[in-house]
Amino acid sequence: MSSTPRPARPASLPRRTGRRLRRAFGARHEPLARPIDRARARAWLLTVLGGLLAAALAVGGALLLYRSTAPQADTDRARLRQVDAVVTAAAEHGVVTGSRFSGGYGNRIDAEASWTYPGTTRHTGIVQAPSTASAGTVVPIWVDPAGNATNPPVNRAALAVSAACTGAGALLTLLALLTFALRLRLHVLDRRAEADWTSGWARLEPLWSGRAGNRLED
Repeated sequence: MSSTPRPARPASLPRRTGRRLRRAFGARHEPLARPIDRARARAWLLTVLGGLLAAALAVGGALLLYRSTAPQADTDRARLRQVDAVVTAAAEHGVVTGSRFSGGYGNRIDAEASWTYPGTTRHTGIVQAPSTASAGTVVPIWVDPAGNATNPPVNRAALAVSAACTGAGALLTLLALLTFALRLRLHVLDRRAEADWTSGWARLEPLWSGRAGNRLED
């Protein structure tokens, strides 16, 4: 009983990758492969390696940025204190203020307030309060060791998000540059292949069509 031959199984991913690497470096013998085909393979290979390097640099840069800023955030959090301030007079118009690191953006207003720190030392100044604040409203503020109002300390979660966004932005920029370089290289190779094909066709077409023989007979 005759049996139908089974189709060959596709090569595994490591084997296909190995073939492409050998083709890129010219180590794989392929009679139909032209030097320009190997140049294309090398362009793709360098782009992939560049993408991996860009990812490593982006991750490393994000971690370095986070580790360089986190200690200062911890120092500020240990140095600053949060106290209650009593609003004495609020501004008439609210403005969008706040920090993306300390509490997000919101509708806040500048308000005159008073607070006590350190000990019984009394301070007055302009603080950020909700837009609905009125005289007598208690709002928490951050003060330095001298009791002066200051910006809230940065928290580690916000620093991690900021570092991750910075790393992602750097990675996207590097990948865009690599993609542009790859497209430019492939365009040059395509133009070269087209020129080689035109030159080869101009040389072989008369022989293939028989016009070369007719010229010799004439």
